Amino acid sequence: MKYNRILLKLSGESLAAGSGHGIDTDRLNSYATQIKEMVDAGVQIGIVIGGGNIFRGLSGASKGFDRVKGDQMGMLATVINSLALSSALEAIGQGAQVLTATAMFPIGEHYSKWRAIEQMEKGNVAIISGGTGNPYFTTDTGAALRAIEIEADVMLKGTRVDGVYTADPEKDPTATKFNEISYDEVLARGLKVMDLTATALCKENSMPVYVFNMDIEGNLRKMLEGENVGTLVSAR
Repeated sequence: MKYNRILLKLSGESLAAGSGHGIDTDRLNSYATQIKEMVDAGVQIGIVIGGGNIFRGLSGASKGFDRVKGDQMGMLATVINSLALSSALEAIGQGAQVLTATAMFPIGEHYSKWRAIEQMEKGNVAIISGGTGNPYFTTDTGAALRAIEIEADVMLKGTRVDGVYTADPEKDPTATKFNEISYDEVLARGLKVMDLTATALCKENSMPVYVFNMDIEGNLRKMLEGENVGTLVSAR
């Protein structure tokens, strides 16, 4: 495999599989199967999953919610998704541990870098939930932070598109895909790969980001075997 330890960022919206909300069990089980396959191949995996399929703090704030409380609700949504993924993994014989950014025992263990690494080295999946534990940060930023903390070789951003494009390919049919792009070019072009904080954090800590379509079964294995199924964002 191309990488020994990865941080996989999954979107909550993808977990809803097109319905816009809730958890689609077929999609959940597909993710679990692909993840287990990679653990069986020797890859250490940490996961951060968003909560947009349940509640998004920023959209809540636009509807009158207090921003801090809205973001806290979003953090709890990520915990719900993390519990669902851990359950799906355990159902197929893959050990998993939910770690939470704020103390939430017995729902999950309080996150620490060393506990996450310990779980991964034992062959379990470390599912790191609750964002950064602070408001005003997205789960992309949480994923970037955790990738750096757990000393991942790469942060994988699983989305519903197959990489980074010059424009939104769902809206602009003339958009072209990058095989590789630098952090600086992402920022200069204003591309919506991640939010600015997450992109800057990865740039400052030389954490490469690989954007690919996780919803196509087999893409995770192909990417880890070195096939070009997405876009690599790095210092170049």
